Amino acid sequence: MDGESLSRGAKIFFRITLFNGAVTIDITQTTVSLFVVTLITIILAIVLGKGLTKKPGRKQALVEKLVMMLYDLVETTMGRHNLKYAPYIGTLLLSSLLGSLIGLTKVFRSTTADLMVILGWALVTSGLCWYEGIRNKGFFGWLKSYTEPVVFITPINLISEVAQPMSMTFRHFGNITGGGILMSIVYAFLASLSGFVFKWLPASIAAAMPPIFQVGIPAVLSLYFDLFSGLMQAFVFSLLTMVYIAQANPAPIPGAETRVKKTKKTKAVSQPIPQADAKPHQS
Repeated sequence: MDGESLSRGAKIFFRITLFNGAVTIDITQTTVSLFVVTLITIILAIVLGKGLTKKPGRKQALVEKLVMMLYDLVETTMGRHNLKYAPYIGTLLLSSLLGSLIGLTKVFRSTTADLMVILGWALVTSGLCWYEGIRNKGFFGWLKSYTEPVVFITPINLISEVAQPMSMTFRHFGNITGGGILMSIVYAFLASLSGFVFKWLPASIAAAMPPIFQVGIPAVLSLYFDLFSGLMQAFVFSLLTMVYIAQANPAPIPGAETRVKKTKKTKAVSQPIPQADAKPHQS
């Protein structure tokens, strides 16, 4: 990913119009990149999940280790009761990482260079948080939670709900975009440095000299700005997703259900048992 592609935005290849032009769908560079990332993810799932045996080989052992690390991370961060979200977290992590790395091919545009892609991921996470809130508290209980602890703080709670997906989006997009802009500045500086060094040569020779300072140095910086930074931002985004969902679906209090049952049983036993009037014993 470079600064030039960021400034131009995603190129539109063609448009699909439906319902006599009422609906227009743009097929852009980002759309193609998303399709390629999805295709790569599906192929990886098929290839790595094929031919599993009880006695794993090197490939299967590596895959099982990665899957166990993912489930351990989800259990540690979200709790065992939220392990059902491990496939979603893994898909989100892999989509973000591959979406950032695909820009290194210089053929496809990074999906994480498009703000709307990351916003879509953040909105899905917010939707899951709302679902868990409604499932745990009921619809009206979920609405009532926005008025807690006091009613006049309701606007602040509503703003925080809107700020959650926005902060996730701009944090991820800003870091990835910042890395791309810095790399473009480095390329421009090294090109200018090459021109400054060779300007003392004859014009014919200087024009034929390549920008040698652009060889090697950008590759080293790219390891951080493109590879390491892409990996870290994918991990941070997935970690924030886990934290927000875990807050919406906290672990049940141990023994709470048992205590309720015992309380009901105690109340039933403690009630006086009506008895028939006993007649006095006559000798």
